[in-house]
Amino acid sequence: MSSELLVDLGEDPSTAQLGQLKLTTIEDQQWPADETTLSKSETDMSQRFDADSPHLSWDHPFYDIARHQIIEVAGDDNFGRKVIVFNACRMPPHHQLDHHKLLMYLKGTLDQYVESDYTLIYFHHGLTSENKPSLSWLRDAYREFDRKYKKNIKALYIVHPTMFIKTLLILFKPFISLKFGRKINYVSYLSELEDVVKCEQLIIPARVKEYDNKLRASLKSGAEPPVSPLHSPPLPNQVFGVPLAILKQRSQDEDPVPVVMRDTINFLSEQGLEIEGIFRRSANVTLVKETQLQYNSGATVNFREMEDVHLAAVILKTFLRELPEPLLTYQLYNDIVNFSSVPTDSQVEQLKTLMESLPEENNVSLRYLISFLAQVSANSEVNKMTNSNLAVVFGPNLLWGRDNAMSLSAIGPINNFTRILLDHQHLVFT
Repeated sequence: MSSELLVDLGEDPSTAQLGQLKLTTIEDQQWPADETTLSKSETDMSQRFDADSPHLSWDHPFYDIARHQIIEVAGDDNFGRKVIVFNACRMPPHHQLDHHKLLMYLKGTLDQYVESDYTLIYFHHGLTSENKPSLSWLRDAYREFDRKYKKNIKALYIVHPTMFIKTLLILFKPFISLKFGRKINYVSYLSELEDVVKCEQLIIPARVKEYDNKLRASLKSGAEPPVSPLHSPPLPNQVFGVPLAILKQRSQDEDPVPVVMRDTINFLSEQGLEIEGIFRRSANVTLVKETQLQYNSGATVNFREMEDVHLAAVILKTFLRELPEPLLTYQLYNDIVNFSSVPTDSQVEQLKTLMESLPEENNVSLRYLISFLAQVSANSEVNKMTNSNLAVVFGPNLLWGRDNAMSLSAIGPINNFTRILLDHQHLVFT
């Protein structure tokens, strides 16, 4: 390690105690990839992860982790991949956080999405000597996250990287595969994330935003940071990001089901029902943007000419996620998040009541979507997409809070509600 690097490290406040990270402490060439130092009780903890709990009660095994909102789920990125966010600044001091339990909580989160393509965004600012996890914890994490977790992670974005994190990755380089190493991306400014995900759908901690502003202000004269692309005014024929009621008014026959949903679902019904992992894969971002532009310019889109099942699947999810208000509406948010408290023998009637309370365009569009997803699930022996799997994919695209991002205390119940709706769709939509 060069003296120049050591000087840089010393100037980084977050690495004031980097002396603890001596190369001689990395005895990790003997790390067995398939073992773990976690105790049996801690391993059992991961199996007790209750994704369907409407809210984590004070006696829930993960309550003391979830309340810090260190880990959040933020919908899909611009590539159609699930986004998991890790906020370092929300990690409390060592004595207030069980880091092994944090690891289990992170695994519990990822377990819901590792079968699909997903993206990790790590906000590094706020990691200090007070809350920085130990090397032994990082070693445990290395052992815990096996191929199951690494296979479908398509990108890891490290926002506001410091010399500390860069040096740490250098130390771990011998143990990181070349393939995984290519997935790691450094993001210097929040505006750069716009190429990956719409920043407004992320709940970015105030501390992180303030730090980003300071970074910009400290730039030397003449050096400008990347800027977010300007949001152009809505196009006359725009369909993405437009309320369902307006799309219905624009439709020549006032069809409540938007053209994007009709096009994608018709195509997927013909060619996607037997595709294994349908809705779990991302699509070429250039094609996604081009297809969105076609729709927004009023052009006709023919998926049969493109013959790309995954593109159609991503376009469908993207359309739902970009609605100004979710298909299930903000009004039903609390009822849905607390739906598990409804007695089993009353759930179908309650589902009917909730669906009937939706605006017509929402009700008809939801019925159209759920009917199609029932066809997908009917072919689950081939496509591997059961109602539970479909719920994990579509739950976050059917409902989210007004602040867009969701903690696990909300995402679990939303997915569970979606699964129940799929299970009983033949009774609910009569």
